[in-house]
Amino acid sequence: MTAVLEVRELSVRYRPRGRVVHAVDSLSYSVGAGRTVAIIGESGSGKTASSRAIMGLLPRSAQVSGSAVLNGIELIGLGARELRRHRGHDVAMIFQDPARSLNPTMRVGPQIAEAIRAHRPISRAAARERAIELFRLVRLSAPEQRYSEYPHQFSGGMRQRVMIAMALSCSPRLLIADEATTALDVTTQAQIMRLLTGLQAQLGMAILMISHDLGLAASFADDVVVMYAGRAVERAPARELFGNVRMPYTSALLGAVPRLDRAAHTPLPVIGGRPPVLSAPPGSAPSAGCPFAARCPRADDRCERERPELAEDEAGHAYACWHPLAGSSHEISGEA
Repeated sequence: MTAVLEVRELSVRYRPRGRVVHAVDSLSYSVGAGRTVAIIGESGSGKTASSRAIMGLLPRSAQVSGSAVLNGIELIGLGARELRRHRGHDVAMIFQDPARSLNPTMRVGPQIAEAIRAHRPISRAAARERAIELFRLVRLSAPEQRYSEYPHQFSGGMRQRVMIAMALSCSPRLLIADEATTALDVTTQAQIMRLLTGLQAQLGMAILMISHDLGLAASFADDVVVMYAGRAVERAPARELFGNVRMPYTSALLGAVPRLDRAAHTPLPVIGGRPPVLSAPPGSAPSAGCPFAARCPRADDRCERERPELAEDEAGHAYACWHPLAGSSHEISGEA
């Protein structure tokens, strides 16, 4: 399988007020051509920081190290001008809130045409035709009319389709969807994800899906990376991971998913305790021990002292745990 994106030992550090925050710590994974990889985890686990590091969209204060090779090109360390050449053309991103990503004072169609002309030497008329073609591709009704409308005239789901059209305007090899359906209702979420996977099959692109929604990951991802406290703690093909959970944190996440078969007014399950503090004095490494130890019912003294490394078994299932589960199956669905 050809890797469109190869991430190796990616780390992100911030230095607020004399401290060091290890937002992402030695993250590694690959995204194959035509495949969807989901990175899942709680808020603050490092999902978005890792994806923005690839795009070069972190603040200047962030210290990024490691490697992210896209189509043979190393993105980490590229200058701003070089990154702009690749953003939108080779890799594109759909953000969580399309209302904040679109200019409210500018008609929607010209915004897409502007993005096209930033990467391709074509006329305004040709860019307009391409934008209308993209509106048809993402199944927006009356595309010629929509071209001249403003963002406030679109529903949330329609605005997200506009953002997908903009992301696809230069036929990128990799599409990063950063919580792209979070602000939408469940039915629209499923519609958008089905649209993305249909376009993926049509265009042959790879998708990196950043999400806290395990149901969407189970329904649409080929491979899953589970992050906790800035690190990958479990990684496997989606069918293998959800059918044979090994990491207690992943099991706890799945156990907290609301279920329709629970009795009314049943309290929602939660993961006890709090995530670890990721900041430390300058020059120091992250704290020793498993970061999930304080919240894990299987933890012992070794878990407190020694940090387990991500190790892969014969089934291609990797997990970082001294006391992994024997393997438990979880049936969840993100489709409406």
